[in-house]
Amino acid sequence: MAKAASKKKAASSAKAKTAAQAKTGGAKRVAKKTAASQSATSKQKVLKSSVASKTTAKKKATSKASAKSDSSASKKTAAKKTAAKKASKKVAAKKTAAAKDTTVAKKTAAKKVAAKKKEAVVEKPAAKKTATKKTAAKKVVAKKAAAKKVTNKKTTAKATEVTETVEKKSKKKTAAKTAPSIAVGEPVVTTVVPYEREKNSHYMDKDQLIHFSQKLAEWKQQLMEEVDRTVGHMKDDATNFPDPNDRATQEEEFSLELRTRDRERKLIKKINEAQKRIEENEYGYCETCGVEIGVGRLEARPTAELCIDCKTLEEIREKQIA
Repeated sequence: MAKAASKKKAASSAKAKTAAQAKTGGAKRVAKKTAASQSATSKQKVLKSSVASKTTAKKKATSKASAKSDSSASKKTAAKKTAAKKASKKVAAKKTAAAKDTTVAKKTAAKKVAAKKKEAVVEKPAAKKTATKKTAAKKVVAKKAAAKKVTNKKTTAKATEVTETVEKKSKKKTAAKTAPSIAVGEPVVTTVVPYEREKNSHYMDKDQLIHFSQKLAEWKQQLMEEVDRTVGHMKDDATNFPDPNDRATQEEEFSLELRTRDRERKLIKKINEAQKRIEENEYGYCETCGVEIGVGRLEARPTAELCIDCKTLEEIREKQIA
């Protein structure tokens, strides 16, 4: 029994030793594992710190580069702004110089005009004085010549009166035979003798109406003859030329001739209206104001319907409207 108990104690002690050894081996292993893990974590920390230091260095470098680029860009923009300011200053200086030049030119022009006016004002009285002197000298010479002529005129007065009467009669006969050509309105030659109004004659009496009616009738006849002549001319000369230039010149001549005939057609209408006014005893008076047109104006243009004043006003209105 004692031996069995000793064996059991030995076995239990061996088990305890093995268990203690197993516990110590596990603790060592655990310690080794923890030491390995701690070394790995420390290595990772070192690596992370190195990576962080590298990234910080890169960030610093990039920030420096960006700062340098920003500073260079800001310097360039500042240089551009200064250049633009200088250019604007130069332009402003040029404008001010040009304005000064224009003001100086205006002042010089005004001075020249004032000087010319002064010279003209100074020259006018001098010219007037010289003109008065010349006129006075001419008057003296004329008086002397008139005094001489008076003595000669008295002796030759009777002879001149006789010769004048004879010349007047001869002139009237020659004028009746060969009347002068009078251009009225259109370039048409008339053979009617101009009317010579007597001192005691009334305006638009029978003689004057007969004279102007004859004048209008002859003028109308000449215009109608021109129309017949153009019609015959266009019929005879209506040939087709082979050269296009010749055809163009012929057509241009025909167009100009037709244009003149169209103007004459309108003139014939006016002549007919004037003849109607002669028949109604309204010829020679203005249609707007009723004033006498005048024999001289009617001789120049027998188809006149307005006096000179009314015609000028009408022309001014036409210019303003146009």
